[in-house]
Amino acid sequence: MAGARASRGLPSECQAARGPSRNGRRRWRLAPLSGRLAASSLVLLVLVATMSEEVGSAEAVQGSGDEKCHYYAGGEVYPGEASRVPIKDHSLHLSKAKISKPAPDWEGTAVINGEFKELKLSDYEGKYLVFFFYPLDFTFVCPTEIIAFSDRIEEFRAIDAEVVACSVDSQFTHLAWINTQRRQGGLGPVKIPLLSDLTHQISKDYGVYLEDQGHALRGLFIIDDKKILRQITMNDLPVGRSVDETLRLVQAFQYTDKHGEVCPAGWKPGSETIIPDPAGKMKYFNKVN
Repeated sequence: MAGARASRGLPSECQAARGPSRNGRRRWRLAPLSGRLAASSLVLLVLVATMSEEVGSAEAVQGSGDEKCHYYAGGEVYPGEASRVPIKDHSLHLSKAKISKPAPDWEGTAVINGEFKELKLSDYEGKYLVFFFYPLDFTFVCPTEIIAFSDRIEEFRAIDAEVVACSVDSQFTHLAWINTQRRQGGLGPVKIPLLSDLTHQISKDYGVYLEDQGHALRGLFIIDDKKILRQITMNDLPVGRSVDETLRLVQAFQYTDKHGEVCPAGWKPGSETIIPDPAGKMKYFNKVN
């Protein structure tokens, strides 16, 4: 009777099983958990783990306190109000581009003056080259950069420099974008080549390719007349680059190449430079301070 009462006090999944009697008394042992209870327990554990992981991910995306979540939209990133799709962690491809080393070689099809032409880095040997990547055609910040460089290309050519823009879009997409009016988000006629990196190899070699998003960051590279890489600028997606600063940097590197002097912060043509030795630097510091 006591055994029966004990049995009734247990959950049905854990009812005691009768064992052989000893000294006239029944022995009771707990039966193994039924398959149904084991499965339920496993589901509960999985749900708890999943909820914990999602909470961690949300915290990682949103940041702390006054940081705003950034979102991915059509090839570019904007503050949280602009879109509802959160950007995932991305990984940049290992770069072959090293400052003061030969720039990674490249060749491909470009749109030049409305026509398809083969273009390669060696075509610019003997000149400075501003080689910049942008995410995608038919987007938002990208046309403003390309138009800005195109509109001022004569200033670069006046100092024996050229500009080439590159993205992972095809040459056909480039041409369609050029043939779209600017007031409709197109480029209209441009004076700089648009290079196609359809295989993504050029973007990977220069270390700007976002593996999980399939396009490049806003990388800008200044390559000198001997194909040596002199400067790298890498912008996150929402912010365009400065033509003024790029032009200033080309002028500064050209000055140091020619005169062997170095350019202080904010240097512009006609400003004071520094002779890079102990006596020479004192002459500069005494003059400007």
